[in-house]
Amino acid sequence: MSDLVRDSVARFSNRAHDYVKYRPHYSPELLKVLRHECGLKLEHLVADIGCGPGLLAEVVLQNGNRVIGVEPNLEMREAGEKYLAGFAKFTMIDGSAEHTTLAEASVDFVMAGQAFHWFRPEPTRAEFARILRPGGWTVLIWHDRDTQATPFLRAYDDFLRLHSIDYQQVNHKTMANVDVITRFFAPDPVEFTSQQTQQHFDFGGLRGRLLSSSYVPSEGAAADTMLQKLPELFETFAENGEVVVEYETKVYYGHLTS
Repeated sequence: MSDLVRDSVARFSNRAHDYVKYRPHYSPELLKVLRHECGLKLEHLVADIGCGPGLLAEVVLQNGNRVIGVEPNLEMREAGEKYLAGFAKFTMIDGSAEHTTLAEASVDFVMAGQAFHWFRPEPTRAEFARILRPGGWTVLIWHDRDTQATPFLRAYDDFLRLHSIDYQQVNHKTMANVDVITRFFAPDPVEFTSQQTQQHFDFGGLRGRLLSSSYVPSEGAAADTMLQKLPELFETFAENGEVVVEYETKVYYGHLTS
């Protein structure tokens, strides 16, 4: 694992605000999957691992569940506590996927939204199996940007490849593909479903979405060059003052035996 990947905790420290405001949130449709496929009930305790500012926790809290957010980054923990301050059933703790600090057999669901690709699979699997109650569920979710759906999305992906710091190295499609996820759950089977999601951005929104990404430079000459060129990209593809980012929200779920 590279030093950049190992630095996954610190790399989001200055991006919490943009992350909350410009990253795609989770649809209530996700709850249908959790209820129908995994039997989510109000009494189930959920651990959101790599909770960040709480976007995944939010939709589960809206269902009425108690949620413990586990997050190693201080700034992200603070952003999550602020964002979810209105939910009495939310608790944020300092921990990681490999060492959650949660008690053995203490939670019914372990979830990770847009985070599993930062985890070390082997110790993470052992930790998840340890903290899950018998019959508990592990749910891994990504908003997978469709890089080829439209001319804009193809151009945006080229833009990221040109200006990013380590886009290819940390891309979740490389680090957490189907083979990796299948091995993570093995010998247990893993199920899969997906949903479609869109975001509509004016220029300010596209800029914020760009800067929420850990592989994009946030300061210095490289950042200045990128932000100077972004308006041209937007103007080339905007229709009625906005561009559309399309995602496939991928949901993997299953049990983990020790």
